[in-house]
Amino acid sequence: MASLKALMATGMLAASALPAMAIAQQAPTASIAEMASTPLVRVNIQESLKTPPDEASMTVGTQAKAATATEAVALNKAKTEKLLATIRAAGIRERDIQTQGIQLNPDYRWDNEPGGRGKQTLIGYIAGNSVLIKTRNIEKLTSLLDALTTAGADTVYGPSFAISDPAPLRKEARIRAMARGQAEATEYARNNGYASVRLLSVEEGVSYRGTDVIVTGAQVGNAMAPPPPPPPAPERGGGIVAPGQLETAVSLSLLYRMER
Repeated sequence: MASLKALMATGMLAASALPAMAIAQQAPTASIAEMASTPLVRVNIQESLKTPPDEASMTVGTQAKAATATEAVALNKAKTEKLLATIRAAGIRERDIQTQGIQLNPDYRWDNEPGGRGKQTLIGYIAGNSVLIKTRNIEKLTSLLDALTTAGADTVYGPSFAISDPAPLRKEARIRAMARGQAEATEYARNNGYASVRLLSVEEGVSYRGTDVIVTGAQVGNAMAPPPPPPPAPERGGGIVAPGQLETAVSLSLLYRMER
């Protein structure tokens, strides 16, 4: 009797579980059907703007050698003060002048000896100072370099070009990228019998560099960028610096739902 009750209970539990299992199996089918009636389309758009740089940074340095560390530091201090005075006279703002490093190293002489051996002899010290400067007078960059070397700069590293405020360029790039994304997604929708698309999500990545970016795929609609502004006029008499143009690009991943 007990076995019969247990068997009946087991059968009732199995029967009660059938509807739940059926519902669980039917749920994905309904979801897939809904997705098929309103499919999604994702487009990846990169829009870029090229403009001439409006600022340049470079590191300039001085060096001085002397028999003692104290004398080397004093000599280099005088050279650095002259260099800084020239930098300020060129119109560089105080906030755009930054000491990068002060160095003091021993100076050795290597003497060869018979038998292929040799020895190094301390002959003094080398003191150095490096300063990072930023200028927004790109058209006067060659003249600035001439002034710095004349003032005693022993080393010059740079220039490194940049755009001081890329935010307006990124804003314009976003506007163009969104327009292209809408146009391309709409084209996909109409090619598949749908009337329009509705934006569901936006993911953004921003890049800022001075090299060309190759975008694959056709552009849709009238979303072509206007020609970039002309570069700054060259200095009179020519110059050794060519700033070129920098590119500010925005990459968007846009997800749309196709609608009838």
